Amino acid sequence: MEISLSSDEVISRIKQLQSGGGLNKKSVKKSDPELMRSALYYFPSWEHAVRNAELL
Repeated sequence: MEISLSSDEVISRIKQLQSGGGLNKKSVKKSDPELMRSALYYFPSWEHAVRNAELL
């Protein structure tokens, strides 16, 4: 499995989604599978990735 986003890029894209209000795991998986794959590579779950983005 090739991961095309860095962990910083994952956080940045999650923050962009937060401003639009669309962080639902199912909708992100459908609309941006690359982001979901990369997030799950760097973080144990989608929820962890979102929480990490909120802290930074």
